[in-house]
Amino acid sequence: MKIKQSMSSRFRRSLAAFSLIEVTVGMGVMGTVVGALLTGITGGFFTMRMARENLRATQIILEKVETIRLYSWDQINQPGFIPPDFFASYDPNGGTNGQGLIYTGSLTITNAPIASSYSSDMRMVTVRLNWKTGSIDRSREFSSYISRYGLQDYIY
Repeated sequence: MKIKQSMSSRFRRSLAAFSLIEVTVGMGVMGTVVGALLTGITGGFFTMRMARENLRATQIILEKVETIRLYSWDQINQPGFIPPDFFASYDPNGGTNGQGLIYTGSLTITNAPIASSYSSDMRMVTVRLNWKTGSIDRSREFSSYISRYGLQDYIY
């Protein structure tokens, strides 16, 4: 106790301060923490964007396939009745001014690659969808079978 009381105030102030090396190391640690935090937040937003776009792509594909399932067999086989190319837009902000993401797709109906007696009564529908997430090209494809005596005969 007596030693501290006898110290000059100038000497006590120099002991209470941080050295330049301590400040530099502390700022380096804080910079690394802030950089990692911002990288994590950015990665999280990008992951959420990709998940949202994947979900919308799945919705578009299922909408196309389920619409085709409601057509009659003659409509499915009529050339030009179902357009082979389509597009769908998606704006997560709900805008209607044409901004946002554009999905481009193609739809092909071919004979079913099945070697059986009923293969002439089946068609294979393939829906392909393409879009861009930032600068990354993305795509999704779905194939399903349609039968002559399928769902449409039970509804109509």
